[in-house]
Amino acid sequence: MNGLRVICVHCRHDRFDHGFAQLNTALLSFLNLDFANRSANILTCDRCGYVHWFNKDIRKVRI
Repeated sequence: MNGLRVICVHCRHDRFDHGFAQLNTALLSFLNLDFANRSANILTCDRCGYVHWFNKDIRKVRI
């Protein structure tokens, strides 16, 4: 991320699955407007399953 190598903080593994998670707010959920909430990037460790959350865009860097 941002030119830095990501290492799992739990098991020190360096392979991840990338995904997105919605950052729901109570007001937009109450109004049934969940689609308008922002999303976060998540990296899930392939070894232990620990989920790392990132509020900014991330990109894969070849090593």
